[in-house]
Formats: sequence, structure tokens, C-alpha cells
Amino acid sequence: MKSLSRRILSSAMLVLIIFTIGIAWGLDRAFYDSARLGVQDRLFAKLLMLMGDTEVEESGELDVPTNLLDAEFGHVNSDTYAFIIDHTQTIAWRSTSSLNAKIPELHLLEKGKKEFSQIALDGKPYFIYNYGIVWETQSGNYPLTFVVITDATLFEDQIERYREDLWGWLALMVVFLLVTQMLVLRWGLQPLRKVSVELATIESGQQENVKGDYPSELKLLTDSINSLINHEHKQQKRYRNGLANLAHSLKTPLAVLQGAINSDEDETLRRKTIHEQIDRIDNIIQYQLRRAATAGSSPGMGLVMLHPLAIRIVNTVQKAYRNKQPDVTIAIDDSIGLRIDEGDLMELLGNLIDNAFKWCRNRIELSAYHRDNQVIIQVKDDGPGIDPQQIARILERGVRADQSTPGHGIGLAIVRDIMQVYEGELSIENNPPGGACVTLRLKRNK
Repeated sequence: MKSLSRRILSSAMLVLIIFTIGIAWGLDRAFYDSARLGVQDRLFAKLLMLMGDTEVEESGELDVPTNLLDAEFGHVNSDTYAFIIDHTQTIAWRSTSSLNAKIPELHLLEKGKKEFSQIALDGKPYFIYNYGIVWETQSGNYPLTFVVITDATLFEDQIERYREDLWGWLALMVVFLLVTQMLVLRWGLQPLRKVSVELATIESGQQENVKGDYPSELKLLTDSINSLINHEHKQQKRYRNGLANLAHSLKTPLAVLQGAINSDEDETLRRKTIHEQIDRIDNIIQYQLRRAATAGSSPGMGLVMLHPLAIRIVNTVQKAYRNKQPDVTIAIDDSIGLRIDEGDLMELLGNLIDNAFKWCRNRIELSAYHRDNQVIIQVKDDGPGIDPQQIARILERGVRADQSTPGHGIGLAIVRDIMQVYEGELSIENNPPGGACVTLRLKRNK
């Protein structure tokens, strides 16, 4: 079942049916017990009235008047009749209403004992109430059992009518609740349908992102979808720009190669020119590939912890500069992380740490901390610093240093490009005691 509406409606229907059956069973049980208790109380009241009308002579004979207080016992066709059982286990008295009735099996009960039950006579249901007493006289005590029996057909019919009404009304309530549930469900899932329509519109190219105003439960989803769409657009734009930049950058070395092939220069000089341009083309391609592959921030990215990655990069760079043993200080809290592609972060820190090792004398400081909603990363060295004019040139938008120049050229250009992709800030300044300080400011991720 792939439809969310059907899944919810089926679940609600199942719960409603189970709940309705439980409610029906509980109400039926409560009404049945209450009605049965009412019959029991009614029979006990008749039994007490019969006991009030009964007298026992000194000889032990019963004296029951023909005109009883309970008129039902005096009618032949009555559905209620009574018996009195004496100590000989025989019927000492029976009501007029029992003359044409079938007599059930009766027995004498102990003093004070009561029995109420349902029996069947000739296939018809009856309720029977037995009460054992001991009648005390001057000549002796006489054990008696008073029995009252009534037809249970009316009781069964009453229960049946109640059950029909109960299930009829509950069925109507179930239908009403299901219709209400469908309407509520349709209203509740309307934002999801709206999102689906917008996504179909985006897929058809009629709009660029999700624009509707949605509840807070869907806001995170729609914002993530828009972030993914924007990320994809930036990625495509970056690839297009990378290809355009690559084509533009290759024009000059290709023109030089074309000229060198057709040149009448000395073979040695021509070979040197060709090798230089080939190396330049390789550098250009490598640079543009790195720049185009920069991932950029995406909601689906995991959190990369900064401290262990910095230690790993420092240990790696130290092996490349075995002749230098600077004092490296790493002041990064273990809780600091960035939602960034790990390769991009390694590119950022790798270039900065490599430059620091290249230009430092005795000391390197690597630190990171939170400030408001930003993560600040700083790499300091005690080297000669950077020419302020070169700093300004590196940080100009659209300008990069020559790839063939060693030092702060291609490395810092790559750092600058990656920071632009992640909408971060890059600043370079010289330390007053000497050396350079490169600062990265990136958005803090929670």
C-alpha cells in the first residue's frame, strides 16, 4: 500500500473497528448484567412478599392465603409462579399460576442460603430464585425453601432489541466517524499534496524551487529540498564556469605551442618552450579540475570534526618537511565540527598548513573557535610574512596567482575559491612580531 492517505485511513479504520467492538462488548455486558440484576431483585422482592403472606401452624402445616399480595401468583396464565418446599423435600405449597407449568427439579436449601440462576424448561428460558429459611415455632423448627420462577423470554427479547439498537447506532457512528476522518485526513494532508504538485512543477521546469508556505512539520523538508536544488544549480554553474575557464586558460598555451611547432628557432629552445607549455597546460587542467570538483555545502553532508583532521594533516605535512621541526600548537576543541565535504576541508587546511611549514622559522599555531554563528579557523606562522600588495591581489575576485609560481599562489587561490563556494570569508594579514595569519570564517553548523 503505497498511498499515505490509504495507509492512514486503513489504520484509523482498523483502530475504530477494534474500539467499536470493545465498546459494544462493554456496553452489552453492562446492560445484560444490569438487567439480570434487576430481574434478581424483582424475584427477591416477590419472594419476600410471599414469605410475608405465609404462616406456619404449631403442627407444622402451612397457611398461605389465596389472595396474595402479589397478584401474579393468582393467575393461571401468569409467567411468574412460586413453590414452597418443606423438610420432606416435597412441594408443600404452589401458587395458582403454576398449575399448568412444568415443575423443575427442586430441593431444600440450608438456612439463609440463596440461589439465583437461569434454567430451561421445555426449551424456554426461566429465571429461578431459591431462598432457604428455618421457621421457628413453639412446637419446633421447620426448614422451608421458597422458590420463585419467572419466564425469561421477555428478558431475552429485551436484550435482543437492545443489541440491535446498539449495533445499529454504533454502525451509524462508525460511518460518521470514517467520513469525518476522511475529511480531516484530506485537510491534514493537503500540504503534502501541495508539495507534490510543486515538485512536479519543478520537475517540468515551470518553477525553480518550492515556494509555498507550509506548516512547521514540513518546513524543514521544503527548506532542505530548496537547499538541495540550489546546491545542484551551483554545482552545475560551477562545472560550466570551470569548463569555460579551462577553455579560456588553454588558449594561450595552445597558441604558444602552435607557434613553437611552426617556429624556426633553435631545436633546444623550441623543445624547452614546448615542455614549459605542456607543464603549464597540466597545471591549468589540475587546477580547474580541483576547482570544479569543490563540493559546496549540502544538507545531506555529515559533520566533519575539525580536531582529528587537523592532527592528521599536520602529521602528514611534517613528513614532507623533515628538515624543519617547528613547534606546532593545535588549539581546537573536540566539539568543533563543520558540515563540509571532507576533501574540501582537507584542501583548505592542507594548503594553509603546507604554506605555514614552508615559510615558518620555529613556530606554527593552528586554532579554531566559535564566535556567534561562525567557526573561526586561524593558521599563524613566524615566517617573513606576505607582501601586502600580493595579499590584495590574491583576494581580488576573479584574480588568481600564476599557477607556476611557488609559494602563496595556487594554494591560496584554491583556498579562496573553496571559501567562495561555502560562502565563507578569507582574510590574510601579517603578525606584528613577524609571519602571516590566515583566517577562515565559515558558517557554524548545529
